[in-house]
Amino acid sequence: MTSPATHSPATPPVVDRETWLRERTALLAREKAHTREGDAIAAARRRLPMTEVAPVALVGEHGPTPLLDIFAGRDQLVVFKHMWHPGKPVAQQCEGCTLTIWDFQNAAYLHARGITFAVFGEGPYEEMAPFREFMGYSHPWYSIHGIDDPALVGGGSIACFLRLGDRVFLTYETTDRGTESMMASLKLLDMTVYGRQEEWEDSPDGWPQDPTYSFWRTDGRPTAQWTRPGATPEDTLGRHGPHH
Repeated sequence: MTSPATHSPATPPVVDRETWLRERTALLAREKAHTREGDAIAAARRRLPMTEVAPVALVGEHGPTPLLDIFAGRDQLVVFKHMWHPGKPVAQQCEGCTLTIWDFQNAAYLHARGITFAVFGEGPYEEMAPFREFMGYSHPWYSIHGIDDPALVGGGSIACFLRLGDRVFLTYETTDRGTESMMASLKLLDMTVYGRQEEWEDSPDGWPQDPTYSFWRTDGRPTAQWTRPGATPEDTLGRHGPHH
């Protein structure tokens, strides 16, 4: 189905304020239970064991960088592992990873708790650097291309590390829908009457729904790329001419 912008979809029933408050209060009880369960899961997460990570160096903006230095003097490191399609133009890179990173632009509050944030990308750094520049990302990026430690490699996941002296440990990792903790746009969509408007959702009949993930990519580019200055329909870094 088409989106609400171009179609008049079904709507919820109209009720008086008292009835609305009663229905809202009933749902609030479920939301509070959901929040408390999330707190309990986070408590269990803090009690997980950890596993040591090899002391490798990753290539970043300033060349090979020891893993310890990526912590930037802090004791913890949170990493988003970005998928990469080698040799493909910017417009053909992962829309899911783009959505995840785009919704987290500043790590100031993590820094206040002694946590550094970085992106570990699967591609060679020289390929990813123009993409990072085009997207305007301020987070440090490092390449895990050629690395074989399973604690560091992979794409589309969030990983958390702890530094103890000159040793590094993996304390937690999540992938798939676990990464939605960074996707504020999806969480806000979940609060709206039509939700994410995707086919997998349990919505009333007549609600607007499109193929899953379809709004993550618009006219051939991950949707966020169209906010970048000079973005064009061509698969380039916002410039006309040959692919880059």
